[in-house]
Amino acid sequence: MSMLRVQLREAKAKLSALVKQAASGEVAIITCHGEPQAVIIGIDEWNRLRKAPSFGDLLANCPIEEGDLAPRDASPPRELGL
Repeated sequence: MSMLRVQLREAKAKLSALVKQAASGEVAIITCHGEPQAVIIGIDEWNRLRKAPSFGDLLANCPIEEGDLAPRDASPPRELGL
């Protein structure tokens, strides 16, 4: 996937072209004063990203069984002389 960096001023003038490029898979990063501010992506990529599970969902559905993880160290934390 290619990424195009476009200044906001240029993006305003070429929005139709940027949308067509995004629909064909090209990502446009919109910058303002050289700093990335927004991204234009195609709807197919947006739908793919929306369906990605959250980290919490992945952990909740992880097939970890008893004994898969090492036991926790229950010793108290060490003293720090600050």
